Amino acid sequence: MASPTNNLLAVGAALSGFAALLHLACLAMGAPLFRLLGAGERMAQLHLAGHWYPTVVTLAIAGVLAVWSAYALSGAGVIRKLPLRRTILSAITAIYVVRGVAFVPVMAYFPGNSMTFWVVSSSICLLIGIVHLVGLRQSWGRLSGGAA
Repeated sequence: MASPTNNLLAVGAALSGFAALLHLACLAMGAPLFRLLGAGERMAQLHLAGHWYPTVVTLAIAGVLAVWSAYALSGAGVIRKLPLRRTILSAITAIYVVRGVAFVPVMAYFPGNSMTFWVVSSSICLLIGIVHLVGLRQSWGRLSGGAA
């Protein structure tokens, strides 16, 4: 009998997937969406100028979020078992939670981002982290062991 789907990890996957798509939308829509999402005027201006930096950073973030989405889908039982599911889902969960609660020290490294960006994005990260944490806790025993 197949394991039941973990709905919270599926929701976490959808949230990470949506965040990945939102990052890609910044590349398609350009500077106005970079500004709207609070990435900072510097990123918007660099994108307008055709500089490589916003594209590379945005693609990297979208790629990481897509992988995180796949791992949450794997943990949810929606797709096949990916390697090191429990370890990687634990790391993803920790990153989301830490990003959500410890944004103040990180702000110094990204001075162009607005306070709105930090509060909103940190709240979203904390929410996604909590969804992952509860879903991970629910599936902890099922996630151990090798591929079956």
